[in-house]
This record gives sequence, C-alpha cells and structure tokens, in this order.
Amino acid sequence: MSASISMKIVIAEKISASAVDQLREPGWVVLTADQLDGKLADQLESADALIVRSAVQADAALLSHAKKLRVIGRAGVGVDNIDLDAATRQGIAVMNTPGANAVAVAEQTLGMMLAMARHLCRADALMHAGKWEKKSLQGTELRGKTLGIAGLGRIGMEVARRARAFGMEIVGHDPFVSVGVAKEQGIRIASLDELYAAADYITLHVGLTPQTAGMINESAIKKMKKGVRLVNCARGELVNEADLLQALKQGHVAAAALDVFNEEPLKSSPLQSMENVILTPHIGGQTFEAQEAVGVQIAQQVREYLKHGVIQNAVNVPSVSAEEYAEMQPYIVLAERMGAFLAQISEGSMEEISLRYSGHIAEWKTELIRNAAIKGILNQALEEKANLVNAASLADLRGLRIHEAHKAKASTGGAGSVLSVFLKSSTEEHMVKGAVLHGTAPRLLHIDGIDVEAPLERNLIYLRNNDVPGVIGKVGTILGESEINIADFSLGRRSAEVSSEPREAIAVVHVDGQVPDEVLRKLEEIPAVRQAKAVRLF
Repeated sequence: MSASISMKIVIAEKISASAVDQLREPGWVVLTADQLDGKLADQLESADALIVRSAVQADAALLSHAKKLRVIGRAGVGVDNIDLDAATRQGIAVMNTPGANAVAVAEQTLGMMLAMARHLCRADALMHAGKWEKKSLQGTELRGKTLGIAGLGRIGMEVARRARAFGMEIVGHDPFVSVGVAKEQGIRIASLDELYAAADYITLHVGLTPQTAGMINESAIKKMKKGVRLVNCARGELVNEADLLQALKQGHVAAAALDVFNEEPLKSSPLQSMENVILTPHIGGQTFEAQEAVGVQIAQQVREYLKHGVIQNAVNVPSVSAEEYAEMQPYIVLAERMGAFLAQISEGSMEEISLRYSGHIAEWKTELIRNAAIKGILNQALEEKANLVNAASLADLRGLRIHEAHKAKASTGGAGSVLSVFLKSSTEEHMVKGAVLHGTAPRLLHIDGIDVEAPLERNLIYLRNNDVPGVIGKVGTILGESEINIADFSLGRRSAEVSSEPREAIAVVHVDGQVPDEVLRKLEEIPAVRQAKAVRLF
C-alpha cells in the first residue's frame, strides 16, 4: 500500500452508492464487493475497515488474515456472522446499526394487521380468479380494538405510535421499560397474561432467549381472547407453529400473519394451506429506505471511528489493555450472571438497578462490570441485545435508574472483592451478593439478607420456603422422580426472630439439565414452598 494511502476500507457486500460515497475521503481506498474478485481474505491483509451485511462470515479463519483491521461494520442488527470473541481478541471494534429498520418492520406489522382485518389477501386472490364475493369479505376496523405489544424496544414503540393513529388501545409488556416511559407513549403496561387476555391483536417484538423461545404455545393461546389475531415479524422461534396451527383450525386464533419462521426458507408447512394465515418471506426490514439507511449509517459510523476514534453502536468490549481485561474478566462474568439471576427471580416492570463494589474491584474503572450486570438483566427478554458497550444506554432509554457505589478495600489489605447488585421493580425488590472464588469461579453469597453460597452456573432452581422439616426431602424426591440430577444444593435461612411464624429460607439448587414447567408446579405444590423458579445461566 502506498505511503500516501491513509486508510483502506473493504466493502464485502453490496450497499448503496450513497453509503459508499460517505467513505470517499482524500487518500482513502474503498474496495466494493464487485472489485474483490473472490479475494476477500487477501484484501483484508492491508485493510483498516471491513463492512459486511449477513452473507459474509467474518469468522476467526477470515479474521486471521486481518493484520491491521480496526473495525468491522455490520449493515444491519444481527451479528451472528461475526466472531465477536475473535474480533475482540484482535482489538477490532464491531459495530452494527440498531433501529435503522425499525420503521420498516413497524409498517409491515401494521400492514399485516390491516390485511387480516379486511381480508385483503383473499380479496385479491378472488379478484384475480375472476370472482366478485363482497359478502364473504366483510371485515373489521382497527379503531377501538386493543393491540397487545410484547416488547417495547425501538420497533415496538414505532408500532405503538402508528397504532395510536388508528385509534387503537395499546397494552404493552416489557419488564425493562418503566411505567412512566410507556405512559408517555399512551401504552398501558401489563403482565404477559394480562396482555393475552385483553388484546384483539398481538404483535411480537422481543428478542430470542431461553425465556421467550416458544412463548406463543398452547398454554399461552388458551389465555388469549377467542378470535385474537397474531403478528410475528420478530423471530420465528418465538412461536410454536404446531400449537398455533391447531388454534387456527379450532378458530380460537382467528388469523395469523407471519414474516418469520422456525425454519427458513419455509418449505412444506401446513401453515401454507391455511386461508386465515398470511405468510411473507422475512421481508420486514426489506425496504429501499431501510436498506439505504443501514448502509449510510454504518458507513458514517466507520468513517467517524477511522477519523476520530468515535465508537458508535459497538457490540463488543470497549478498548482496555490486555492485562486489565484479563484481570477484570472473571468479575464481568460474575456481574452478568448475577444480573441474569436477579431478572429471572423478579416480577414486575424493572425500575432501578444499583451496584456496590467492595474490595479491590472498587478501585477499578467499573463501567464494564456495571454494563455486564445490566446486560444480564436486560437480555432475559430484550429485543435489541444489550452488550458491554450499550447496556447502560439501553437501560436509560427504558427509564431504568442506575446507581453505583464504591467501597475501597481496607488499608490492612487482604479483603476479598464482593459485588452487590440490587434490582427494584414495580412490585418487589431483590439484592444479591457475589464473589469470584478460586480465581475464576463465580459464586453467589447472599440473597435478600440470607447467606446462600451457590455456584452461578447453567441450570438452577430458586426456592423460597418456610423453614420447616421435610422440605429438602420433598424437593429431592420430586427432582429424582423427574430424573433431574442435583449437582449442588445450597440453602440458608433468615436469622432467628421471636415469632410464632416459621422463618423464611432460601435454596438454590444446581441441577443437570433444564427444569420443565411441570416440575416447578410440583415444587410449588409443596405446602411450605412459597416460590419456585427456574434460572438458566450461560
């Protein structure tokens, strides 16, 4: 590369001409997809920036050729095609463009609702077949109907704005949006069950997590109004397609409009033969405007980073030295798992997150640890994935209050580091303490005033119960009969008080494998058990 060339940008997939123009700086070389001639790896040897969409796999093998790459720009939201760990290890910032297609998906959602309400697809098909059937095509209006929006991120909020213009009542469910923020948008916050019971139309705008996978299933559908209409422009895996098919055949669900599917492309699905189902091939974000917007946005972000070092919408770890990151990493893992644990044992809309650092970690720059805890909390249901860079801003966007306090280690030294995370919702509050033991092992130390030391790993069962004889044995029996192996059983109880009532106890049971809902129901049927929840940690 000539000494006069200051930057080289490789655009590995097609973006708009106006997006490419954003990168035309004096002395910069810009190679577009049609100029690569199949030699992407070779061109990356001397590239400063790489821009991709979804087809190019920026995996560790490809990135091994990127000797001086500083940034990868993803023209879109999902970064499944980029190896974030490999990029982070090589000091490569990875950016995406969240929200650029929000209007496109919101408009698709409203279009599908209108198509269902007015039988537009069937009317069009009949007319093309030469049939004039006005009577069978009488529809309904959106005005006055209740729309339930599951997930109030950028897309969910855009849907709400448009639905209000149609005179719809809006009920929303999102544990990570405060009641105040929702009220400003004319949205009544409700539990998911309340949303199901109230809504004439339901639209999904949540991310895919273990908690949201298959959320629309037989049990959920039974809680919905007869005649409900469902829209899914989010992720196909949110819907159990077999259960939806049965509900459509039985008439409990009047119609469905699906843009995403469990397996794509859709082939030989029984849904394709249903007259009351609208199917589109994952085109929610496929508008000229949205594609233009994501291209221009990522080009601007890459240019700003190369020129000024400004990182926008980064999805991997911000710049720290290798030594700092190595020391901090176990506490980042601890914080994320504590946050995920709290979110899964809590009910209601989240309002406040507080963190307290004790010991030598209190002397660090704790933004990464703070963001890891927020990430663990938000990513239990958030449509737009939180990460170590954007977690705090996503929390702020949803009206969540964040507080931090630092208590430095004692001057005598030797004090261990303890992280405390407090989560307050509209209905309850919980506080947990944790530490890193043996160098890398994240451990829970304390829950709501009760000492409970437990591993923060994989599959856990969280129990609150009255401290009376026989509870542990009954729990063991139920799990044994369900062929669930117990790896660790940690329990503690509240300090003795002068009272005729039994003391409260908490148990955290580390088990092998996921815990089915029916097992939790059996645990809650134990008379002394107040609450039983499954917690999954990654």
